Amino acid sequence: MKDYLSPSAIQHILLSRSKLAQAYKPPTAYKAEEEGGCGVTGFACSIPVSGRHIFTPSIQMHNRGNGKGGGIAAVGLSPEGLRVSPSLLEEAYLIQIAYIDAHIRKAVETECISPFLEVAKAEKIPTIDDYKMIAGLESKPPDVWRYFARVKEKVLQQFIEEHHLEELPTPRAEDEFIHQNSFKLNLKFYASLGEKKAFVLSHGRNMMILKIVGYAEQVVRYYQLDDFQAHIWIAHQRYPTKGRVWHPGGAHPFCGMHEALVHNGDFANYYSVSEYLKQRNIYPLFLTDTEVSILLFDLLHRVYGYPLEYVIEALAPTTEMDFDLLPSAKQEIYRAIQASHIHGSPDGPWFFIIARNDSYEKKLQLIGITDTAMLRPQVFALQEGKVQIGLICSEKQAIDATLHSLSSEDTRFCPIADKYWNARGGSYTDGGAFLFTLKHNGDKGNQMCLTCTDKFGRTISTLQGKTHWDKSITLTAPASASSIMTMVDEGLYQKYSTLLSRTLSDHLSTWDYHTILWCCASLVEKAHAGNNHKAKIIELLTLLIDHRYDTGTKKRSSILQIVHEHLYKVFHSTPPCGTEGIDLYRFIDYHTSTTLAPPQNSGQILIIHAKDFPPEGDHSDARLMVDAYQMGWKQFIAFDYRGQRFCGCGLGPDTKGVRIDVYGSSGDYLGSAIDGMELYVHGTAQDQLGQIMKSGKMVVYGDVGQTLMYGAKGGEVYIMGNAAGRPLINAVGCPRVVINGTCLDYLAESFMAGDPLQGGGFVVLNGIEFDEKGTLREQPIPYPGSNLFSLASGGAIYVRDPYQKLMAEQLNGGEFVSLTPDDWNLILPYLKENERLFDISIERDLLTTRGKLKEPQEIYRKVRTVKLDVLTEVEGE
Repeated sequence: MKDYLSPSAIQHILLSRSKLAQAYKPPTAYKAEEEGGCGVTGFACSIPVSGRHIFTPSIQMHNRGNGKGGGIAAVGLSPEGLRVSPSLLEEAYLIQIAYIDAHIRKAVETECISPFLEVAKAEKIPTIDDYKMIAGLESKPPDVWRYFARVKEKVLQQFIEEHHLEELPTPRAEDEFIHQNSFKLNLKFYASLGEKKAFVLSHGRNMMILKIVGYAEQVVRYYQLDDFQAHIWIAHQRYPTKGRVWHPGGAHPFCGMHEALVHNGDFANYYSVSEYLKQRNIYPLFLTDTEVSILLFDLLHRVYGYPLEYVIEALAPTTEMDFDLLPSAKQEIYRAIQASHIHGSPDGPWFFIIARNDSYEKKLQLIGITDTAMLRPQVFALQEGKVQIGLICSEKQAIDATLHSLSSEDTRFCPIADKYWNARGGSYTDGGAFLFTLKHNGDKGNQMCLTCTDKFGRTISTLQGKTHWDKSITLTAPASASSIMTMVDEGLYQKYSTLLSRTLSDHLSTWDYHTILWCCASLVEKAHAGNNHKAKIIELLTLLIDHRYDTGTKKRSSILQIVHEHLYKVFHSTPPCGTEGIDLYRFIDYHTSTTLAPPQNSGQILIIHAKDFPPEGDHSDARLMVDAYQMGWKQFIAFDYRGQRFCGCGLGPDTKGVRIDVYGSSGDYLGSAIDGMELYVHGTAQDQLGQIMKSGKMVVYGDVGQTLMYGAKGGEVYIMGNAAGRPLINAVGCPRVVINGTCLDYLAESFMAGDPLQGGGFVVLNGIEFDEKGTLREQPIPYPGSNLFSLASGGAIYVRDPYQKLMAEQLNGGEFVSLTPDDWNLILPYLKENERLFDISIERDLLTTRGKLKEPQEIYRKVRTVKLDVLTEVEGE
């Protein structure tokens, strides 16, 4: 605990709140809204960023909202944008009050502002003239007034003396006064009235919150934040899952003191958490699970003085095997935290993003915390270079949308992050929480230094010594141009593009960006030479995206950016759909979608530019693909995805012979319910991939998100990287899956796939990964979770575990048995296909460990189901 908070000081703070809500009688019952599937997003950047860049990812997750609640928060604001001095911005409280009834402002100021606060500046936040100009915005957002204020000296001194807060440093006492004053305002003008008049949006230093009945992107437009700058932005789509939702008071974010929180999920124990708070004289007024979340955070951190690690532990307790693997000293502390706070810990699916200004430590922070059951999706990302940015979103595609938006204006940003990852809630490895911290590095100007750490304070970073592509490079032929062209020309006449791909990838470690650019541009030119050259060059550039290799001093993200841009140029240089000609390919996009026509022959390939299609619905790219299939198209290339959902869905039964290649940030439900087709994802896939898949083949050259193949009945799936939580839960029949990385937890929970040796299903989990030089290495543990094959009644998991790191405690309904020759013969064909797809050699990479080639039974362990006595016991025997 921090030294400025003694037990007596804490007690006096809580006692000072005892009379705040004596006359308030909250409703004992209220309608609980349905469980939320919210969209949350946020980023922290080393330079100030304009509000329009939170607009883009918010639009990308528009389908996670419903128009009943949207909001944003910004931390680390620009004094120029607020027209105040830097000192006023840092020292004053920035109080923002939403006036639902504009006529109530004078009464609010008379009762809650003027008697207590010295206001240095007050102004109405500018808005557009007519809210009806924003399509889909059905309710007029509230007028918002902004006050830069400090507590009057005499008022503060009287408050300290009355409540015996002399032990608190004066700034901390001032925080508590502001917090309680906002409560009184909300109680009088919001919670105690039948008709809501006004409420405090935020009251922290150097931060602000705005929210409406609508969507997050509409907040940006209505309050004219396109050019407003801040270091940290967060946004939320959808209403709260409990409480009042018919006006902006119920929308996210909610403020604590100097922090704002958005939340995806729904508490199962909202009542008990509220009671926990009330026992400490903390009374929720908005009656939402998001509100109690930030009240918990404020209590634990500001009042109790817990460091963030302990706050996170109180919110998301470490349990089961993860707790056992903690150091004994940490176990002792965590046991005490859980004993004190477990009844106040949120239970159920939730994921928090918190933006905060720690003005006492002179730092800004963006924090992502996931619940221990990992029931809500989340993705983290980091980009380091001339500028640094950390990102947290519900979906990877929203991260990519943010980076695309930034890179379109500032070439210091790359549209692809250097590193993406998921959190495993309550884990002993990283705690399931990550913090992006911004501090001034001593230089003048607005540039700050960003660091990323996990719950335990361990640094997360990218490989140092690598640089991003400088887009100011002028494209001219390098000295090695002639030899490069000779190599390319010879390679294009080879039977397989993989040979030329490997030759080029071998050179990427030594070539500079200039040479790579020139080589890619030359390949684009050669694609015009005819169908054979075009097909070879598409395959070649695709292999450079798919495979892993040493990039030398260059960032892989920049290499991917260059290759994608040039591959997309090849796609764009394709005759439009409906035109005559011998070209193997035809092109269509959203703006020309009405020109869709049947193919001229069965082998023709339709190239779909997905960028401008809506994410779902009758006019989506997925619907276009269904129409094209019904016209006779069977080969598709869909590129430049920006989160569009349902790719490959709806084509119907028996689609053998259909192939779809996907490039960009594809969205959720890709390949769900497919029956026979092949789907290749050239990058990372998101959540709900292959749900209720019946048959066919899917290949992913990256990671996959939550609930891969939920309820699947069959098919072959190959994943180059990791799966997030809950892959193959409730799968039945005969799905056959190879995951080369690992899974966070709950792999094949309730798997019901029969006997794999008699035609049933199985999963191969290799537990390996590529490092930043393209070299394969073993992950620290093949499977880190506590729920492997839980409650499964059929199927098997074949785990590459040469050092027997997995323990029986990780199983619940399964058992480890030795690999048999029949087992090896069963999975061998799938490992051979895995080798062909990903260049992961069976002998070199899978059966060799510490330089020694081993027998399969020395490398792989089988997890099979066991009959539980509790399920098979007959009463009376």
